[in-house]
Amino acid sequence: MQDPIARLPKVELHLHIEGALEPELLFRLAERNGVDLPYGSIDEVRAAYQFQDLQSFLDIYYAGACVLLTEQDFYDLTWAYLQRCQQDHVRHTEIFFDPQTHTERGVAFATVIDGITRALDDGERELGISSRLILCFLRHLSAEAAMETFEAARPYRDRIAAFGLDSAEQGHPPEKFRAVFDRVRDAGFRVVAHAGEEGPPEYIRQALDVLQVDRIDHGVQAEQDPALLQRLAQEQIPLTVCPLSNIKLCVFDRLEDHNLKRLLDAGLRVTINSDDPAYFGGYIGENFRATTEALALSIDDLEQLARNAVEAAFLDDPGRQHLHDEITDWRRSVA
Repeated sequence: MQDPIARLPKVELHLHIEGALEPELLFRLAERNGVDLPYGSIDEVRAAYQFQDLQSFLDIYYAGACVLLTEQDFYDLTWAYLQRCQQDHVRHTEIFFDPQTHTERGVAFATVIDGITRALDDGERELGISSRLILCFLRHLSAEAAMETFEAARPYRDRIAAFGLDSAEQGHPPEKFRAVFDRVRDAGFRVVAHAGEEGPPEYIRQALDVLQVDRIDHGVQAEQDPALLQRLAQEQIPLTVCPLSNIKLCVFDRLEDHNLKRLLDAGLRVTINSDDPAYFGGYIGENFRATTEALALSIDDLEQLARNAVEAAFLDDPGRQHLHDEITDWRRSVA
């Protein structure tokens, strides 16, 4: 199955660009910017990537972001990710960025978005990878801070496709951000939200009914609620599932225990993504390979996962059809 997976045209819908900061680039940027790191070597950094839960990961994640200071830093980070996309045959990607992680450190909003979007533009021109940018509010911060971030983003609305909600889920229900998401939707943006990774099924319901999201990021805890599961299947609400992330953060003990195949068989619009690949041991290609092996996914399953992602993407109809055509060509080649 390895060769068909390598050639499968992929769409990634759940990728935090700050989570693509590989240790080698972390050290390079720290040296360039004169930032002292609490690690003496790349091996020490990788050894620290042993997490007990989401919060233990976030502590290291936010500490690593301290090396991102200039527009070129954000460009280099994004360009490195796009090069990995090319290796994994990603044809379209929709990446999250967390401006509050940077503006709270005194980095200007413009510095962040200018560096990221310059790389995305180069990625489309030079690598043929189309993209969309999604601004995420940090849910462990206040709703007022999210509203301030939305207002700061307004001048860049032509570069932002959607707004999302991420960071520590427990104790921060989606309804906390009702007002800002009302304003986001009123301004004409698409909306997404992390829900049901560690949080309960109720958080998924709130994301659907209060925030009125277009898709759910993670969503694996929906399996605890049969009525919610049925609703997600009937309404074809996309779930951007991240299998290796779920194992690294102890959502499931083993990949063989993951519920992705059960959700797929139940008719949910499930997709495979990498989340924070530098920390979780795999980009989207490795997520596909490892999940295929652990859950015995078939060629039909792979095709459905790929098409689910195309349908869930924030693409226009011609762009969507073009990707479906690529998947059709792939299927003929592996039949």
